[in-house]
Amino acid sequence: MTESIRVLVCDDQVLVRTGLVTIIDAQPDLEVVGECEDGRTAVDLAGRLHPDVVVMDVRMPVLDGIEATRLLAGAGVRRPVKVLVVTTFNLDTYVYEALRAGASGFLLKDAPPSQLLHGIRTVATGAALLDPEVTRQLVGRYAARIRPPEGAPDDIPLTPRELEVLRLIANGLSNSEIAATLVISQETVKTFVSRILTKLGLRDRVQAVVYAYRQGLVT
Repeated sequence: MTESIRVLVCDDQVLVRTGLVTIIDAQPDLEVVGECEDGRTAVDLAGRLHPDVVVMDVRMPVLDGIEATRLLAGAGVRRPVKVLVVTTFNLDTYVYEALRAGASGFLLKDAPPSQLLHGIRTVATGAALLDPEVTRQLVGRYAARIRPPEGAPDDIPLTPRELEVLRLIANGLSNSEIAATLVISQETVKTFVSRILTKLGLRDRVQAVVYAYRQGLVT
């Protein structure tokens, strides 16, 4: 029997949090292991309960969801937790900051329950929730903010072919589109993507897109 995906729900609105918990707990493959109303408590509970996914609100007391995400999944975190940010605020800055903080996905609270459940399952597998094209447009809009001021890329430990694949990922191409562009199989593309993420110490395609813009590989 497959183990359930362990979920921690963090939202300061009791009715919203209760609704999320009810929807998630009703699924046979999902289990809510904890709930809380602020980011600081979320960080503490995550350290004790070891959830597979944290469903995180943005605007909360004590510690907001962006800072909590950074503590749970940001750069330098020894054991990062997968975070799915769910908020009522459809603002580019929130999406951008959430991804920069280490979130694996972003959803609006008015999304249907099926989309929330799909998001949790997707993030739990280690995949990014955002569509590559959406991610490309979003991160591209903030490229000037995430690229180092000097504009000089660090030494990038990738082969020329891997760099080519990384640029295509950052330009919003799916695996099938990359395969068609380079005239290689999708399995080969998957191998390249896996190598790129491993060599660069990145968790998913979202982080790969941010990395590519940060290094000036795409504009």
